[in-house]
Amino acid sequence: MKKKSFSIFLTTLLTFSVMLSACSGGNSSNSSKESKDPVSTNEGNKAAVVEAEGPTEIKIMLPLNTSETPPDTIKTEVEKITNTKLTYQFFPADTYEEKLNTSLATGSLPQVVYLKNQTTFVQMKESIKDGQFWEIGPYMSEFPNLSKLKPEILNNTKVDGKLYSLYIGRPLARQGIIYRKDWADKLGLSAPKNVDELFKMAKAFTEQDPDGNGIKDTIGVVDRNELIYGAFKTVSSWFGTPNTWGEQDGQLAPEFTFSQYVDTMDFFKKLREGGYMNQDFAATSKTDAVNMFTSGKAGLYIGGSMQDIDSLNKDLIKNVPDAVLDTHSMVAGPDGKITQWMIPGYNNVALFPKTAVKDEAELKKILAYFDKMMTPEVSNLMYWGIEGIHYTVEDGKAKAGDDKELIEREVKGYKDSVIGEAETNGMYQPYNVLPGRIHAEELLLENVKFGVADPTAALDSATYTSKGVELQQIITDATYNYIYGQLDKAGFEKQVESWKSRGGAQIIEEYNAAR
Repeated sequence: MKKKSFSIFLTTLLTFSVMLSACSGGNSSNSSKESKDPVSTNEGNKAAVVEAEGPTEIKIMLPLNTSETPPDTIKTEVEKITNTKLTYQFFPADTYEEKLNTSLATGSLPQVVYLKNQTTFVQMKESIKDGQFWEIGPYMSEFPNLSKLKPEILNNTKVDGKLYSLYIGRPLARQGIIYRKDWADKLGLSAPKNVDELFKMAKAFTEQDPDGNGIKDTIGVVDRNELIYGAFKTVSSWFGTPNTWGEQDGQLAPEFTFSQYVDTMDFFKKLREGGYMNQDFAATSKTDAVNMFTSGKAGLYIGGSMQDIDSLNKDLIKNVPDAVLDTHSMVAGPDGKITQWMIPGYNNVALFPKTAVKDEAELKKILAYFDKMMTPEVSNLMYWGIEGIHYTVEDGKAKAGDDKELIEREVKGYKDSVIGEAETNGMYQPYNVLPGRIHAEELLLENVKFGVADPTAALDSATYTSKGVELQQIITDATYNYIYGQLDKAGFEKQVESWKSRGGAQIIEEYNAAR
């Protein structure tokens, strides 16, 4: 009797289940919609399963270029849109390499690791070759938005012909001068047309009391402890120095073997000896250099990005309300020619450590998050903030809000992590109102016309990968010591020979063989 009752109950339950299935599938409008909706495909069903599993948890490490860690305002909104639970590990940019190397050595890197710049990417190449990071090239075609990333830039980030990273796109040539136009106007100076006029401006900003306080308390150039993204490489390109590597007698050779590199060192040596730049620039952090400029004590900020004028202006006018900044980059060398060094289309990349990302399935979930990041909705949120709070849309462009401190505090940390560029992720272009920034955007286009690419950007050298950063320190130290007057030309050339004997000659050979 009990068995019969149970059979009747089971039959009734199954019948009821079939009826429910029929009802849910019998709506003709729903059937029609599902036949057209991508969600009804196998890929869509897989996505639905992922959604059902709950948010994807992702830990991300990246450099912080502001003084404070951002609150969760932007992160919370991103999590809602992308169905993720994000944990950001921010570390100060000035000490980021140290933290990166320590975390790599201890196997404590999170699932996503942003580097700091192209130099740290070089540092990671040996670890990439050792198999410590996931190769992502084979999976890119599965993600429609990641597939939009520019092939020529992706090629510049490949290691041994394989893709391991996603890039943060940047204009090819952003560097130039941000200067005190009010000082220049007061002293009857125009934007420098050549390196001689640049020197004269630095001297005048130091000696002719441009702030009018009757005290000799200003300097021309403020620089920092960075030969690439500080002033040195930008001025060096104006002198005609090749971009990292150049051609001599039909062979590739490093930039510091060219006479123009020595001319640039002489230029900075004269600036320093004259007191026309901060004396301890080789020990000055970016933060301290920015603070010196925005305090009103320096007139020329060279290198980096002319787009930084917005943040510099914001902080400067707090201290000097009447200050006026402008941008400039068309500076000719001694031969009368204008040249600008160019980056390979990115300034940073994100990698995926195998110690943290356990298997292919987890990697694909993380890549799916980045695929969503490359939609206008998410990229605008992360780059510009929340519409109506951090920015508004005017003429189809993003106009940053008036509360610059709010934007820097809440948005800047996330802005620096957006993959791709406006052409590939669909985010808004900026709507600029500051005259100097409008000028900067015009100059970015002009710079490319005079751009010089690094001929080794897509080449590989095993010795450079393993020893390049270590060997570069020889040249960095020698350059600073020359400018500081602690080495003469013969002493500098001796250090170049040391670079060659300790592996540099092999690098030269390998790059030339890879052409």
